[in-house]
Amino acid sequence: MRVNRAWLGLVVLMLPTLLVAIDVTALLLALPRLSADLGATNVQQLWISDSYGFMVAGLVITMGTLGDRIGRRRLLMIGAAAFAVFSVVAAFAVGPLMLIVARALLGVAGATMAPSTLALITNMFRDERQRGKAIAIWATCQFTGGALGPVLAGFLLQYFWWGSVFLVAVPAMVLLLLAGPVLLPEFRSDRAGRLDPASVGLSLVAVLLVVYGIKQLTVESVRTVPAVALVVGAAIGFLFVRRQLRLRTPLLDLRLLRNRPFTAVLVALVFAGIAMAGTGLLVTQYLQGVLGFSPVASAVLFAPMGLGVAVGTMTAPALARRMKQTTAIAGGLVGSALGSLLLVGVDGPGSLPLVMTGIAVLALGTGPLFALGTGLVVGSVPPERAGSAASMSETGNYFGGSLGLALLGVVAAVVYRNRMDGTSDSLAGAIAAGRHLPAGQGTELLHTAREAFTAGLHVTGVIAAVIFAGLAVLVLSMRPATRTSPAALPDYEATRS
Repeated sequence: MRVNRAWLGLVVLMLPTLLVAIDVTALLLALPRLSADLGATNVQQLWISDSYGFMVAGLVITMGTLGDRIGRRRLLMIGAAAFAVFSVVAAFAVGPLMLIVARALLGVAGATMAPSTLALITNMFRDERQRGKAIAIWATCQFTGGALGPVLAGFLLQYFWWGSVFLVAVPAMVLLLLAGPVLLPEFRSDRAGRLDPASVGLSLVAVLLVVYGIKQLTVESVRTVPAVALVVGAAIGFLFVRRQLRLRTPLLDLRLLRNRPFTAVLVALVFAGIAMAGTGLLVTQYLQGVLGFSPVASAVLFAPMGLGVAVGTMTAPALARRMKQTTAIAGGLVGSALGSLLLVGVDGPGSLPLVMTGIAVLALGTGPLFALGTGLVVGSVPPERAGSAASMSETGNYFGGSLGLALLGVVAAVVYRNRMDGTSDSLAGAIAAGRHLPAGQGTELLHTAREAFTAGLHVTGVIAAVIFAGLAVLVLSMRPATRTSPAALPDYEATRS
């Protein structure tokens, strides 16, 4: 009976995990339509798209530790209620500013749920094997939600208005609010101290400035402001780290980084995020700009990346029973490197099967890292620190994705411009310019631009392969993590309240 209740509780936890991830990318297809309806400018469109992710990334550290102190289930319920309310507000927004504010508040609510779900799993599953399966399911929702967001949005936009993209979250949040108090345990740390407002402010400002700077480097022609944001954000981040090391009860327990496997997995999660986000960005643009598919068709064709992660994370526990966890993770990363190399062979209209195979193999190989690696992170700390560990894992994921979009996006742009000899800054620009040229010149420009963009995809594939291969070596070199014994975990029935 205990196990059944725990698994039912996991089903409930899957809802916020999936929806928080979906909301990061769901607006990619809905943005043009809602912008036209609301009259949003280019700058307003950028903030409508990014305000949610900025707030999640900026507050996940605070919320992970706050859940340890006031109760993880309580924080999850508060976040779910707020998420439902602000989803309705966003769906019926009457102007760009209203939607920007609603998206930012949705990000605050999302930040409360992201680390709470993972931390609660450590309390619900005392058996290490069952905990591994549960974390694999959690990771499947976490890392496929972003890939499935555009697909879901495309389906909804086919039949409903753009607000339906937000309203889809409301029934799930209501179900969580009804079932959560019955199926989920409450847990808080007895040794939790008072929340330090200065640390909260420093962490929020540092993360927001760094993420903003990274993302804007890929879209701004004048990069002075993003560069300044990065420098200031890094300086504030340094002050945050100094303060945490001096506090008796820090907001983020950086002493966890003394655990070498813990640190190695965090590094792997960040760099895997860089490789996946960078290749994902280039592949989606390749499908539309080079192969000529519509945004909706491109979203569907990109689905193998999400499905690959899902299969990889779900099969990871079975692999761990047959070999060491580090071997399973490293083997998967080698597979991801091979998938990345398949993208180097992409060339021309007949390359769609190779593209889809490449991203599927790449994503499949990351599954063991996301499932088993996340398990190593939360399993190497005592239960009272699970929220802090989960928040560090979540922050690593967001930073990895932002860095991938910026760094690999810039590399691909440099390759493109060099191949075009400075005559075009982007493939989208070349496509637009080609429409105003005579037929022969327009065709030649598009052919050259598509070849240049494909060369950028090849370079990105090579870089991703090197990253994955390097991570495989890193993981194989780390010592096994010290796991918390099941006896040290609180009894599931005893923690229900």
